[in-house]
Amino acid sequence: MVAIPKAAVTDTVPHVRKIGMADLRWALAEGWADFREKRGDIVLVGFIYPLVGFIAAWFALNGELTPLLFPLVAGLSLLGPTVATGFYELARRREQGLESSWTHFFDPWFGHSGRELVLATLTLALLFLAWVGTAWRLYQGSFGQSSGLTVSAFLTQMFTTTEGWQLVIFGNLVGLGFAILALATSVVTFPMLVDKPVHVGTAIATSFKATAHNPVTVGTWGLIVAALLVIGCMPLFVGLAVVLPVLGYATWHLYTRLVER
Repeated sequence: MVAIPKAAVTDTVPHVRKIGMADLRWALAEGWADFREKRGDIVLVGFIYPLVGFIAAWFALNGELTPLLFPLVAGLSLLGPTVATGFYELARRREQGLESSWTHFFDPWFGHSGRELVLATLTLALLFLAWVGTAWRLYQGSFGQSSGLTVSAFLTQMFTTTEGWQLVIFGNLVGLGFAILALATSVVTFPMLVDKPVHVGTAIATSFKATAHNPVTVGTWGLIVAALLVIGCMPLFVGLAVVLPVLGYATWHLYTRLVER
């Protein structure tokens, strides 16, 4: 792991490009190519995210928080860009023809934007906590306090009562709002911080600017990410060990199309 020398930090929001669906297909193809290049050693790193998913599920199922099982697992996607930071670095190094192995995975955290990456992560963590807190309040508003609720009882409560269906619909709409906010906040932010020394506020502003210039394309990208994460979760989260690296690499390449570097 090599520390990268400090560089001058800029606060200028760069120009963003208008992109289309062809760019999304290109980014995914490049992400897959990067994954094939890195192969097994990076697959092991990809198991970090499934492990966190298992811990969240265990925490919810073995405590008093069964109603938070879905919000906890679904909300982990808000923290995906933080987990994928190492993949952005590996894609950047491959792009520049530099040696890139798992030993470089954590380089960004010790480089020119380490502090800014921490601040960006805290921003997403606050969004995650706000989502979980909102989900809990919504559940309490519909059913009151719950104590020792089993999964079976919870599912019966949710899908056999009017209050349950109202919560499912409204809760998913609220979750969609959090997901859109997280996407707009992070789609460019983390790759940009890995790429160059910028303030976290500048990176986030650039991310919102890129989203505003490409609402349909970035929204479609969010749907693709969500769909692939769901597919990756199906076999007990194990599929995320492949899905997460591919999405990480692809997000880097999407950033190179979105932002004038």
